[in-house]
Amino acid sequence: MGANLSNLEYVNRPSKSSPILTFQSIAKWKAHFDASKETNKLMVIDFTAAWCGPCKYMDPIIKEFAAKYTEVEFIKIDVDELMEVAKAFQVQAMPTFVLIKKGNVVEKVVGAKKEELQKLIEKRRN
Repeated sequence: MGANLSNLEYVNRPSKSSPILTFQSIAKWKAHFDASKETNKLMVIDFTAAWCGPCKYMDPIIKEFAAKYTEVEFIKIDVDELMEVAKAFQVQAMPTFVLIKKGNVVEKVVGAKKEELQKLIEKRRN
């Protein structure tokens, strides 16, 4: 296999029931984020925490959005696991959703705001 490894081999691959990527290492996140700058694909990062009630409320909604908006990449980052990534995006409350295109933050939603998040995904997905 060697040099022909897939770019996504180092992340938890999305399953058919949950097309959402998760990262447990800063190095793997950084490699993926840097590669995403080359595409025009919208990336939605869900900054979450296992102990966060509003995050648990949003979890099935994010899964629904990921199934509906297949042209958008959905990523879940646990702020307790990757605190440095959360700090880099100035996450101060959970859940925080950061919408990125070509490596740039284009929108940010703080809180369990389903309608606002959906509106911004629809606005930015193309």
